[in-house]
Amino acid sequence: MARKPLSRTGVFVISTFGVLLIAFVIYTVPKLSQFTYESIDVAGLEEEMVSEVDVIKKNVYKAKHLKTPDAVKAIYMTSWIAGTPSLRQSRVIDVIDTTEINSVVIDIKDDTGKISFITDDPMIEELGWSENRVADMKDLIEMLHEKDIYVIGRLAVFQDPYMTKTRPDLAAKFASDPTKVWTDRKGLSWIDPGAKEYWDMIARIAFAAHRIGFDEINFDYIRFPSDGNVDDIYYPFSGNRILASSFHMEKARIIQEFWKYLYDEVRNGKDPITGDKFEGKISADIFGMTTTASDDMRIGQVFEYALPYFDYIAPMVYPSHYPTGFYGITNVNAVPGTVISISMGEAVRRVEATSTIHLLPGESQIASSTLFTKKSYDRNKLRPWLQDNDYPVHYTAEMVRAQIDASEALGLNSWMLWDPANTYTISALLPE
Repeated sequence: MARKPLSRTGVFVISTFGVLLIAFVIYTVPKLSQFTYESIDVAGLEEEMVSEVDVIKKNVYKAKHLKTPDAVKAIYMTSWIAGTPSLRQSRVIDVIDTTEINSVVIDIKDDTGKISFITDDPMIEELGWSENRVADMKDLIEMLHEKDIYVIGRLAVFQDPYMTKTRPDLAAKFASDPTKVWTDRKGLSWIDPGAKEYWDMIARIAFAAHRIGFDEINFDYIRFPSDGNVDDIYYPFSGNRILASSFHMEKARIIQEFWKYLYDEVRNGKDPITGDKFEGKISADIFGMTTTASDDMRIGQVFEYALPYFDYIAPMVYPSHYPTGFYGITNVNAVPGTVISISMGEAVRRVEATSTIHLLPGESQIASSTLFTKKSYDRNKLRPWLQDNDYPVHYTAEMVRAQIDASEALGLNSWMLWDPANTYTISALLPE
């Protein structure tokens, strides 16, 4: 059978293909003789293949850290304000630029449980723990450092409504119904302070914050819960210890173990990702009334027990938090300076003392009048939180300044001002 002749279209296609093939050979063959292994950009390929951790080491881990000022004078900034450039400038940075304030406390993790920036730690991110409230946290810290502003990161610990939903097995439960997560009178839930797996998580957050540039990690809510029906709480990790112990402040022992863990694993520990040593400071927020209390107040905080484990102790001595009748005072908000003089005066006495009448962890139940010896510390290990918010009355410039003056009259060189709305009383502060 005779072959059918090609159509005009077929001849065109074949001809075109042939021309292209000839052109390819003419251009390529000479080039092949020039090709060698060395012509590959090996360095470029290796750079593309660098692991994510190595990228983090190169681009994030070399954050600058400032030395702690001799006198820290700080104001607090929420993560929401920090994440809004116009508000952080007007409410916080302008105050720092024009007054004696030289430091700022920014939320790393607040009492919602969420972390305020995206971290470089895969474990933290896998848990969905981060919320990108401060998208430019690294740049913000660098800008503050350029102004010589010391940056402290506040890390709320055991009050963590997010993680109690993500890992309810770590949460404190209702004793009346251990299948349900316990909540306080505000509806907030808590991690059992004895859950040591959670301790490791907190350490990772601290290191992630240090890597991004925070100079100091300030731990808050490092205690057992206090508000709500505390008689209806079941602690899956701490409960048996509390019930079985003859030591009536077993909660204090558990909290002290956590404080020691922070000292060993964060303050003197190594970064779990980079292996680098922690170069910053750590501080602890404690209830204001721990400075005058003779027990752990059922929350596990005993003033003396915190002293060995932190660079700075920050009693929250807000006058509004003291009850009527405190040291015979009928209206604590009318005399804020007096409240600070009493509460921090006791703190100074106890931090410098070489003996105390409080119970010593590790001993069996003993009379509260028993003395034991302790190391004496510099009073400037203390850095009180003072009140600059309108609760339950309007706090005037005079009321705010009275607290500062009372603290400094005790020989304390550092203090921090608390206002959850970040609207500070500039007239209470000395000009720069």
